[in-house]
Amino acid sequence: MAQFLVIDVGTSGLRAAVVDDTLSIVAFEYRSCPPSSPSPGLVEFDATDIARLSLDAVHTVLARVDAPVDAVGITNQRASVVVWDRATGKPVGPGLGWQDLRTVMECIMAKAEHGWAMAPNQSATKIQWILANTPDLGGRDLCAGTLDSWLAWTLTEGAVHVADHTNFSATTSGLRSIDGTGWRTDILEAFSIPGAILPDVVDSAGVIGHATALPGSPPIAALIGDQQASLIGQGCVRPGQAKITFGTGGMLDVCTDGGTPEAANRYAHGTYPLPVWSLGGVLTWGVEGIMLSAGTNVEWLRDDMGLIDTAEQSHDVAAQCTDSGGVMYVPALLGLGTPSWDYGARGTLLGLTRGTERSHVVRAVLEGVAHRGADLVDAAVADTDVELAALRIDGGMSRNPTFVQALANVTGLPVEVAPVVEATTLGAAFLAGVGIGVWSDVGDIDALWSPAHTAVPDTGVDRDALRLSWADALTRAAGWVPNLSALDF
Repeated sequence: MAQFLVIDVGTSGLRAAVVDDTLSIVAFEYRSCPPSSPSPGLVEFDATDIARLSLDAVHTVLARVDAPVDAVGITNQRASVVVWDRATGKPVGPGLGWQDLRTVMECIMAKAEHGWAMAPNQSATKIQWILANTPDLGGRDLCAGTLDSWLAWTLTEGAVHVADHTNFSATTSGLRSIDGTGWRTDILEAFSIPGAILPDVVDSAGVIGHATALPGSPPIAALIGDQQASLIGQGCVRPGQAKITFGTGGMLDVCTDGGTPEAANRYAHGTYPLPVWSLGGVLTWGVEGIMLSAGTNVEWLRDDMGLIDTAEQSHDVAAQCTDSGGVMYVPALLGLGTPSWDYGARGTLLGLTRGTERSHVVRAVLEGVAHRGADLVDAAVADTDVELAALRIDGGMSRNPTFVQALANVTGLPVEVAPVVEATTLGAAFLAGVGIGVWSDVGDIDALWSPAHTAVPDTGVDRDALRLSWADALTRAAGWVPNLSALDF
Protein backbone atom coordinates (compact mmCIF):
# COMPACT_ATOMS: atom_id res chain seq x y z
CA MET A 1 0.00 0.00 0.00
CA ALA A 2 1.39 3.38 -1.02
CA GLN A 3 1.44 6.28 1.45
CA PHE A 4 1.75 9.98 0.78
CA LEU A 5 2.82 12.84 3.01
CA VAL A 6 0.82 16.04 2.50
CA ILE A 7 1.74 19.49 3.77
CA ASP A 8 -1.15 21.95 3.54
CA VAL A 9 -0.42 25.55 4.50
CA GLY A 10 -3.60 27.55 4.91
CA THR A 11 -4.27 31.14 5.87
CA SER A 12 -4.28 30.63 9.65
CA GLY A 13 -2.83 27.16 10.17
CA LEU A 14 -1.00 24.29 8.56
CA ARG A 15 -1.64 20.58 8.38
CA ALA A 16 0.57 17.57 7.90
CA ALA A 17 -1.05 14.27 7.05
CA VAL A 18 -0.17 10.80 5.84
CA VAL A 19 -2.72 9.50 3.34
CA ASP A 20 -2.87 6.00 1.90
CA ASP A 21 -3.81 4.94 -1.62
CA THR A 22 -7.49 4.59 -0.70
CA LEU A 23 -7.37 8.33 0.14
CA SER A 24 -7.85 7.57 3.83
CA ILE A 25 -6.01 9.81 6.29
CA VAL A 26 -3.71 7.59 8.38
CA ALA A 27 -2.14 10.29 10.56
CA PHE A 28 -2.83 14.00 10.94
CA GLU A 29 -1.27 16.95 12.75
CA TYR A 30 -2.27 20.62 12.90
CA ARG A 31 -0.27 23.70 13.83
CA SER A 32 -1.71 27.19 14.26
CA CYS A 33 0.17 29.91 12.39
CA PRO A 34 -2.14 32.91 12.03
CA PRO A 35 -0.85 35.91 10.10
CA SER A 36 -0.27 39.24 11.78
CA SER A 37 -1.95 42.50 10.89
CA PRO A 38 0.26 45.41 11.98
CA SER A 39 -2.39 47.84 10.75
CA PRO A 40 -5.76 47.55 8.96
CA GLY A 41 -5.39 46.06 5.49
CA LEU A 42 -1.93 44.64 6.12
CA VAL A 43 -1.47 40.87 6.39
CA GLU A 44 2.01 39.49 7.08
CA PHE A 45 3.46 36.13 8.08
CA ASP A 46 6.76 34.72 9.29
CA ALA A 47 7.96 32.30 6.59
CA THR A 48 10.69 30.94 8.88
CA ASP A 49 8.03 30.06 11.43
CA ILE A 50 5.94 28.33 8.77
CA ALA A 51 8.94 26.24 7.71
CA ARG A 52 9.72 25.32 11.32
CA LEU A 53 6.14 24.40 12.17
CA SER A 54 5.78 22.41 8.94
CA LEU A 55 8.85 20.31 9.72
CA ASP A 56 7.68 19.81 13.30
CA ALA A 57 4.23 18.65 12.19
CA VAL A 58 5.72 16.41 9.51
CA HIS A 59 8.10 14.66 11.90
CA THR A 60 5.21 14.13 14.32
CA VAL A 61 2.98 12.39 11.74
CA LEU A 62 5.83 10.38 10.26
CA ALA A 63 6.58 8.99 13.72
CA ARG A 64 3.03 7.59 13.83
CA VAL A 65 3.24 5.45 10.70
CA ASP A 66 5.14 2.21 10.33
CA ALA A 67 6.24 2.39 6.71
CA PRO A 68 8.05 5.24 4.94
CA VAL A 69 6.02 7.51 2.68
CA ASP A 70 6.33 7.08 -1.05
CA ALA A 71 5.95 10.71 -2.08
CA VAL A 72 5.24 14.22 -0.80
CA GLY A 73 2.50 16.59 -1.94
CA ILE A 74 2.41 20.30 -1.08
CA THR A 75 -0.71 22.49 -1.21
CA ASN A 76 -0.95 26.06 -0.04
CA GLN A 77 -2.71 29.40 0.09
CA ARG A 78 -2.03 30.97 -3.29
CA ALA A 79 -0.40 34.33 -4.06
CA SER A 80 1.09 34.72 -0.57
CA VAL A 81 4.68 35.76 -1.26
CA VAL A 82 8.08 35.11 0.30
CA VAL A 83 11.39 36.65 -0.79
CA TRP A 84 14.53 35.05 0.61
CA ASP A 85 18.31 35.09 0.24
CA ARG A 86 19.54 32.21 -1.89
CA ALA A 87 22.86 31.98 -0.02
CA THR A 88 21.49 31.99 3.54
CA GLY A 89 18.02 30.56 2.92
CA LYS A 90 16.57 33.27 5.16
CA PRO A 91 13.62 35.51 4.25
CA VAL A 92 14.50 39.17 3.76
CA GLY A 93 11.48 40.20 5.80
CA PRO A 94 7.87 39.24 6.49
CA GLY A 95 5.96 37.39 3.82
CA LEU A 96 2.89 39.14 2.44
CA GLY A 97 -0.39 37.23 2.69
CA TRP A 98 -2.75 36.97 -0.24
CA GLN A 99 -5.27 39.17 1.65
CA ASP A 100 -2.74 41.99 2.09
CA LEU A 101 -4.04 45.24 0.59
CA ARG A 102 -0.98 47.51 0.83
CA THR A 103 -0.50 47.49 -2.95
CA VAL A 104 -3.92 48.91 -3.86
CA MET A 105 -2.32 52.08 -5.21
CA GLU A 106 0.21 50.10 -7.25
CA CYS A 107 -2.69 48.19 -8.82
CA ILE A 108 -4.54 51.42 -9.63
CA MET A 109 -1.40 52.89 -11.22
CA ALA A 110 -0.74 49.73 -13.24
CA LYS A 111 -4.19 50.03 -14.79
CA ALA A 112 -3.92 53.78 -15.35
CA GLU A 113 -0.42 53.70 -16.86
CA HIS A 114 -0.38 50.35 -18.67
CA GLY A 115 -3.96 49.10 -18.88
CA TRP A 116 -3.06 46.02 -16.83
CA ALA A 117 -5.86 44.61 -14.67
CA MET A 118 -3.91 43.95 -11.46
CA ALA A 119 -5.37 43.08 -8.06
CA PRO A 120 -3.70 43.31 -4.63
CA ASN A 121 -4.50 39.63 -4.01
CA GLN A 122 -2.18 38.65 -6.85
CA SER A 123 1.51 38.10 -6.18
CA ALA A 124 2.92 40.55 -8.77
CA THR A 125 2.61 43.79 -6.82
CA LYS A 126 3.50 42.00 -3.57
CA ILE A 127 6.88 40.96 -4.97
CA GLN A 128 7.32 44.46 -6.38
CA TRP A 129 6.56 46.00 -3.00
CA ILE A 130 8.98 43.78 -1.06
CA LEU A 131 11.83 44.51 -3.47
CA ALA A 132 11.15 48.25 -3.39
CA ASN A 133 10.64 48.60 0.36
CA THR A 134 13.18 46.24 1.94
CA PRO A 135 16.55 47.92 2.63
CA ASP A 136 19.96 46.54 1.64
CA LEU A 137 18.84 44.11 -1.07
CA GLY A 138 21.31 45.39 -3.64
CA GLY A 139 23.76 42.74 -4.81
CA ARG A 140 22.05 39.89 -2.94
CA ASP A 141 21.11 36.70 -4.77
CA LEU A 142 17.39 36.48 -4.08
CA CYS A 143 14.58 34.02 -4.59
CA ALA A 144 10.91 34.99 -4.73
CA GLY A 145 8.04 32.58 -4.65
CA THR A 146 4.75 31.41 -3.26
CA LEU A 147 4.53 29.09 -0.29
CA ASP A 148 4.85 25.96 -2.42
CA SER A 149 8.17 27.41 -3.61
CA TRP A 150 9.27 28.13 -0.07
CA LEU A 151 8.38 24.68 1.26
CA ALA A 152 9.95 22.88 -1.70
CA TRP A 153 13.13 24.90 -1.10
CA THR A 154 13.02 24.06 2.62
CA LEU A 155 12.40 20.33 2.13
CA THR A 156 15.09 19.97 -0.55
CA GLU A 157 17.50 22.07 1.53
CA GLY A 158 17.85 24.65 -1.21
CA ALA A 159 18.22 22.23 -4.12
CA VAL A 160 15.17 23.41 -6.09
CA HIS A 161 13.33 26.67 -6.62
CA VAL A 162 10.03 25.85 -8.30
CA ALA A 163 6.31 26.58 -8.25
CA ASP A 164 3.46 24.97 -10.12
CA HIS A 165 1.16 26.50 -12.71
CA THR A 166 -1.77 26.88 -10.30
CA ASN A 167 0.26 28.99 -7.89
CA PHE A 168 2.04 31.03 -10.57
CA SER A 169 -0.65 31.40 -13.21
CA ALA A 170 -1.62 34.53 -15.09
CA THR A 171 -4.60 34.78 -12.74
CA THR A 172 -2.95 34.23 -9.37
CA SER A 173 0.36 35.98 -10.05
CA GLY A 174 -0.27 38.51 -12.82
CA LEU A 175 3.25 37.71 -14.07
CA ARG A 176 2.69 34.78 -16.45
CA SER A 177 1.36 34.57 -19.98
CA ILE A 178 -2.19 33.28 -20.14
CA ASP A 179 -1.09 30.00 -21.75
CA GLY A 180 1.48 29.40 -19.01
CA THR A 181 4.42 29.22 -21.41
CA GLY A 182 6.47 32.12 -20.06
CA TRP A 183 6.79 35.30 -18.05
CA ARG A 184 5.28 38.68 -18.90
CA THR A 185 8.59 40.43 -19.49
CA ASP A 186 6.83 43.78 -19.95
CA ILE A 187 5.38 43.54 -16.44
CA LEU A 188 8.65 42.30 -14.94
CA GLU A 189 10.47 45.26 -16.46
CA ALA A 190 7.88 47.83 -15.36
CA PHE A 191 7.82 46.41 -11.82
CA SER A 192 11.64 46.04 -11.61
CA ILE A 193 11.35 42.33 -10.87
CA PRO A 194 14.43 40.40 -12.10
CA GLY A 195 13.37 37.22 -13.85
CA ALA A 196 16.29 35.37 -12.21
CA ILE A 197 14.64 35.52 -8.77
CA LEU A 198 11.46 33.76 -9.90
CA PRO A 199 10.88 30.01 -9.68
CA ASP A 200 10.86 27.48 -12.47
CA VAL A 201 7.19 26.77 -13.17
CA VAL A 202 6.41 23.05 -13.29
CA ASP A 203 3.52 20.63 -13.59
CA SER A 204 1.20 20.09 -10.65
CA ALA A 205 2.21 16.40 -10.55
CA GLY A 206 5.65 14.97 -11.18
CA VAL A 207 8.86 14.56 -9.21
CA ILE A 208 10.66 17.90 -8.82
CA GLY A 209 13.28 16.81 -6.29
CA HIS A 210 13.73 14.87 -3.08
CA ALA A 211 12.89 16.00 0.44
CA THR A 212 16.36 15.50 1.87
CA ALA A 213 15.27 17.27 5.07
CA LEU A 214 13.00 14.28 5.83
CA PRO A 215 13.79 10.67 6.75
CA GLY A 216 14.30 8.58 3.63
CA SER A 217 14.40 11.63 1.33
CA PRO A 218 11.04 10.91 -0.34
CA PRO A 219 10.35 12.51 -3.73
CA ILE A 220 8.27 15.68 -3.85
CA ALA A 221 5.72 14.74 -6.50
CA ALA A 222 2.91 17.33 -6.28
CA LEU A 223 2.60 21.09 -5.91
CA ILE A 224 -0.81 22.73 -6.20
CA GLY A 225 -2.86 25.66 -4.92
CA ASP A 226 -5.29 24.89 -2.13
CA GLN A 227 -8.53 25.48 -4.02
CA GLN A 228 -7.41 23.39 -6.97
CA ALA A 229 -6.37 20.64 -4.56
CA SER A 230 -9.83 20.76 -2.98
CA LEU A 231 -11.44 20.55 -6.44
CA ILE A 232 -9.46 17.40 -7.23
CA GLY A 233 -9.91 16.03 -3.71
CA GLN A 234 -13.68 16.19 -4.22
CA GLY A 235 -13.48 14.40 -7.55
CA CYS A 236 -14.51 17.44 -9.58
CA VAL A 237 -12.22 16.65 -12.50
CA ARG A 238 -14.67 16.69 -15.41
CA PRO A 239 -16.40 19.65 -17.10
CA GLY A 240 -19.44 20.78 -15.14
CA GLN A 241 -18.32 19.39 -11.78
CA ALA A 242 -18.12 22.05 -9.09
CA LYS A 243 -17.20 22.47 -5.44
CA ILE A 244 -17.32 25.20 -2.84
CA THR A 245 -14.93 25.25 0.09
CA PHE A 246 -16.58 27.03 3.03
CA GLY A 247 -13.77 28.12 5.30
CA THR A 248 -13.08 31.63 6.55
CA GLY A 249 -14.24 32.70 3.11
CA GLY A 250 -15.83 30.65 0.36
CA MET A 251 -14.31 29.50 -2.93
CA LEU A 252 -16.27 27.98 -5.78
CA ASP A 253 -14.29 26.20 -8.48
CA VAL A 254 -15.64 24.56 -11.61
CA CYS A 255 -13.74 22.41 -14.06
CA THR A 256 -14.51 23.63 -17.60
CA ASP A 257 -11.57 22.48 -19.73
CA GLY A 258 -12.72 24.74 -22.51
CA GLY A 259 -9.18 25.48 -23.61
CA THR A 260 -7.01 28.49 -22.92
CA PRO A 261 -9.03 31.67 -22.28
CA GLU A 262 -8.24 34.85 -24.15
CA ALA A 263 -7.23 36.71 -21.01
CA ALA A 264 -7.00 36.34 -17.24
CA ASN A 265 -9.57 39.10 -16.65
CA ARG A 266 -12.81 38.50 -14.75
CA TYR A 267 -15.81 37.43 -16.77
CA ALA A 268 -19.06 39.39 -16.96
CA HIS A 269 -20.64 37.72 -13.91
CA GLY A 270 -17.62 38.02 -11.64
CA THR A 271 -15.87 34.67 -11.95
CA TYR A 272 -12.43 34.43 -13.46
CA PRO A 273 -10.45 31.77 -15.32
CA LEU A 274 -7.63 29.82 -13.75
CA PRO A 275 -5.74 26.60 -14.42
CA VAL A 276 -7.03 23.84 -12.14
CA TRP A 277 -4.01 21.59 -12.73
CA SER A 278 -1.23 20.97 -15.22
CA LEU A 279 0.12 17.62 -16.44
CA GLY A 280 2.61 16.99 -19.23
CA GLY A 281 2.90 20.71 -19.82
CA VAL A 282 -0.83 20.98 -20.58
CA LEU A 283 -3.03 23.26 -18.47
CA THR A 284 -6.58 22.20 -17.66
CA TRP A 285 -8.83 25.20 -17.09
CA GLY A 286 -11.72 26.11 -14.86
CA VAL A 287 -13.34 29.16 -13.29
CA GLU A 288 -13.44 30.43 -9.72
CA GLY A 289 -15.83 32.59 -7.73
CA ILE A 290 -15.09 34.07 -4.32
CA MET A 291 -17.15 34.79 -1.22
CA LEU A 292 -15.09 37.14 0.96
CA SER A 293 -16.61 35.93 4.24
CA ALA A 294 -18.26 32.60 5.09
CA GLY A 295 -17.18 31.05 8.38
CA THR A 296 -16.20 34.56 9.48
CA ASN A 297 -19.90 35.23 10.02
CA VAL A 298 -20.25 32.29 12.40
CA GLU A 299 -17.17 33.54 14.24
CA TRP A 300 -18.90 36.93 14.50
CA LEU A 301 -21.95 35.30 16.09
CA ARG A 302 -19.68 33.53 18.58
CA ASP A 303 -16.86 35.93 19.37
CA ASP A 304 -18.44 39.34 18.93
CA MET A 305 -22.18 38.93 19.44
CA GLY A 306 -22.08 36.11 22.01
CA LEU A 307 -25.15 34.44 20.49
CA ILE A 308 -23.44 31.04 20.40
CA ASP A 309 -20.64 29.48 22.44
CA THR A 310 -19.14 27.34 19.66
CA ALA A 311 -19.35 27.26 15.89
CA GLU A 312 -21.05 23.87 16.09
CA GLN A 313 -23.77 25.33 18.30
CA SER A 314 -24.97 27.47 15.39
CA HIS A 315 -26.77 24.41 14.03
CA ASP A 316 -28.38 23.58 17.38
CA VAL A 317 -29.64 27.13 17.88
CA ALA A 318 -30.83 27.56 14.29
CA ALA A 319 -32.73 24.26 14.51
CA GLN A 320 -34.88 25.72 17.27
CA CYS A 321 -36.97 27.43 14.58
CA THR A 322 -38.22 26.23 11.20
CA ASP A 323 -37.46 29.48 9.41
CA SER A 324 -35.81 32.82 10.10
CA GLY A 325 -39.06 34.63 10.83
CA GLY A 326 -38.53 37.02 7.94
CA VAL A 327 -35.01 37.99 9.06
CA MET A 328 -32.39 38.20 6.33
CA TYR A 329 -28.65 38.64 6.71
CA VAL A 330 -26.18 39.68 4.04
CA PRO A 331 -22.70 38.35 4.97
CA ALA A 332 -20.71 41.30 3.68
CA LEU A 333 -18.44 41.82 6.68
CA LEU A 334 -15.51 42.24 4.27
CA GLY A 335 -17.50 43.41 1.29
CA LEU A 336 -18.90 41.26 -1.52
CA GLY A 337 -16.88 39.25 -4.02
CA THR A 338 -18.41 37.41 -6.96
CA PRO A 339 -20.51 38.57 -8.77
CA SER A 340 -20.56 42.27 -7.83
CA TRP A 341 -17.07 42.71 -6.32
CA ASP A 342 -18.30 45.53 -4.09
CA TYR A 343 -15.60 46.14 -1.47
CA GLY A 344 -17.76 48.85 0.10
CA ALA A 345 -20.77 46.61 0.80
CA ARG A 346 -21.32 45.86 4.47
CA GLY A 347 -23.02 43.20 6.53
CA THR A 348 -26.73 43.86 6.79
CA LEU A 349 -29.42 42.43 9.09
CA LEU A 350 -32.96 43.06 7.86
CA GLY A 351 -36.52 42.19 8.88
CA LEU A 352 -36.16 42.40 12.66
CA THR A 353 -39.31 42.63 14.79
CA ARG A 354 -40.05 42.56 18.49
CA GLY A 355 -40.70 38.86 18.02
CA THR A 356 -37.26 38.13 16.56
CA GLU A 357 -35.37 35.61 18.68
CA ARG A 358 -31.77 34.46 18.88
CA SER A 359 -32.57 31.37 16.80
CA HIS A 360 -33.98 33.53 13.98
CA VAL A 361 -30.80 35.61 13.78
CA VAL A 362 -28.49 32.58 13.86
CA ARG A 363 -30.54 30.83 11.18
CA ALA A 364 -30.55 34.01 9.07
CA VAL A 365 -26.75 34.14 9.22
CA LEU A 366 -26.43 30.54 8.02
CA GLU A 367 -29.01 31.12 5.30
CA GLY A 368 -27.23 34.31 4.21
CA VAL A 369 -23.99 32.40 3.64
CA ALA A 370 -26.01 29.79 1.73
CA HIS A 371 -27.45 32.53 -0.52
CA ARG A 372 -23.94 33.76 -1.23
CA GLY A 373 -23.06 30.19 -2.24
CA ALA A 374 -26.00 30.26 -4.64
CA ASP A 375 -24.71 33.59 -6.01
CA LEU A 376 -21.40 31.89 -6.84
CA VAL A 377 -23.16 28.98 -8.53
CA ASP A 378 -25.38 31.30 -10.59
CA ALA A 379 -22.37 33.38 -11.65
CA ALA A 380 -20.34 30.33 -12.70
CA VAL A 381 -23.22 28.96 -14.76
CA ALA A 382 -23.78 32.34 -16.41
CA ASP A 383 -20.09 32.83 -17.23
CA THR A 384 -19.46 29.31 -18.57
CA ASP A 385 -22.82 28.11 -19.94
CA VAL A 386 -22.04 24.87 -18.09
CA GLU A 387 -24.98 23.43 -16.19
CA LEU A 388 -24.30 21.81 -12.82
CA ALA A 389 -26.00 18.57 -11.78
CA ALA A 390 -24.78 18.76 -8.18
CA LEU A 391 -22.58 20.78 -5.85
CA ARG A 392 -19.84 19.30 -3.67
CA ILE A 393 -18.67 21.09 -0.53
CA ASP A 394 -15.97 20.92 2.10
CA GLY A 395 -14.66 23.21 4.84
CA GLY A 396 -15.86 23.78 8.39
CA MET A 397 -19.39 24.86 7.47
CA SER A 398 -19.93 21.64 5.51
CA ARG A 399 -20.41 19.96 8.89
CA ASN A 400 -23.43 22.16 9.75
CA PRO A 401 -26.68 20.32 8.75
CA THR A 402 -28.83 23.48 8.87
CA PHE A 403 -26.44 25.29 6.56
CA VAL A 404 -26.08 22.37 4.15
CA GLN A 405 -29.85 22.02 3.78
CA ALA A 406 -30.23 25.78 3.27
CA LEU A 407 -27.58 25.61 0.55
CA ALA A 408 -29.44 22.82 -1.24
CA ASN A 409 -32.70 24.79 -1.00
CA VAL A 410 -31.39 28.05 -2.48
CA THR A 411 -29.16 26.50 -5.16
CA GLY A 412 -31.79 23.97 -6.18
CA LEU A 413 -29.00 21.38 -6.40
CA PRO A 414 -28.14 18.23 -4.48
CA VAL A 415 -25.31 19.12 -2.11
CA GLU A 416 -22.74 16.38 -1.63
CA VAL A 417 -20.66 16.75 1.53
CA ALA A 418 -17.01 15.69 1.35
CA PRO A 419 -15.95 12.79 3.59
CA VAL A 420 -13.29 14.99 5.23
CA VAL A 421 -13.41 18.64 6.24
CA GLU A 422 -10.24 19.54 4.29
CA ALA A 423 -10.45 17.97 0.86
CA THR A 424 -7.24 19.82 -0.05
CA THR A 425 -5.32 17.07 1.72
CA LEU A 426 -6.93 14.36 -0.41
CA GLY A 427 -6.31 16.27 -3.63
CA ALA A 428 -2.63 16.85 -2.93
CA ALA A 429 -2.17 13.20 -1.90
CA PHE A 430 -3.86 11.98 -5.07
CA LEU A 431 -1.70 14.22 -7.27
CA ALA A 432 1.43 12.96 -5.50
CA GLY A 433 0.28 9.46 -6.42
CA VAL A 434 -0.19 10.55 -10.04
CA GLY A 435 3.29 12.06 -9.90
CA ILE A 436 4.93 8.70 -9.07
CA GLY A 437 2.67 6.55 -11.23
CA VAL A 438 0.32 5.05 -8.63
CA TRP A 439 -2.51 6.47 -10.75
CA SER A 440 -2.20 7.31 -14.43
CA ASP A 441 -4.65 10.18 -14.73
CA VAL A 442 -6.69 12.60 -12.61
CA GLY A 443 -9.84 10.83 -13.80
CA ASP A 444 -8.83 7.83 -11.69
CA ILE A 445 -10.11 9.68 -8.62
CA ASP A 446 -13.67 8.83 -9.67
CA ALA A 447 -13.26 5.39 -8.15
CA LEU A 448 -11.97 6.78 -4.86
CA TRP A 449 -14.40 9.58 -4.02
CA SER A 450 -17.82 9.33 -2.44
CA PRO A 451 -19.73 11.86 -0.30
CA ALA A 452 -20.27 11.50 3.42
CA HIS A 453 -23.92 12.33 2.74
CA THR A 454 -26.10 14.26 0.30
CA ALA A 455 -28.72 16.93 1.03
CA VAL A 456 -31.44 17.39 -1.60
CA PRO A 457 -33.58 20.52 -2.06
CA ASP A 458 -36.75 20.65 0.03
CA THR A 459 -39.64 20.52 -2.44
CA GLY A 460 -41.76 22.60 -0.07
CA VAL A 461 -39.44 25.60 -0.35
CA ASP A 462 -40.23 28.35 -2.88
CA ARG A 463 -36.70 28.94 -4.18
CA ASP A 464 -37.69 31.70 -6.59
CA ALA A 465 -39.32 33.73 -3.81
CA LEU A 466 -36.31 33.28 -1.54
CA ARG A 467 -33.92 34.43 -4.25
CA LEU A 468 -36.04 37.49 -5.07
CA SER A 469 -36.00 38.53 -1.40
CA TRP A 470 -32.26 37.92 -1.34
CA ALA A 471 -31.71 40.13 -4.38
CA ASP A 472 -33.54 42.94 -2.61
CA ALA A 473 -31.42 42.49 0.51
CA LEU A 474 -28.24 42.67 -1.57
CA THR A 475 -29.22 46.05 -2.98
CA ARG A 476 -29.60 47.36 0.58
CA ALA A 477 -26.16 46.09 1.60
CA ALA A 478 -24.37 47.52 -1.43
CA GLY A 479 -22.34 50.69 -1.60
CA TRP A 480 -22.17 51.57 2.10
CA VAL A 481 -18.59 52.82 1.74
CA PRO A 482 -18.65 54.59 -1.65
CA ASN A 483 -14.87 55.00 -1.99
CA LEU A 484 -14.36 51.28 -1.50
CA SER A 485 -17.30 50.39 -3.72
CA ALA A 486 -15.67 52.39 -6.50
CA LEU A 487 -12.56 50.17 -6.51
CA ASP A 488 -12.34 47.87 -9.51
CA PHE A 489 -9.59 45.28 -9.69
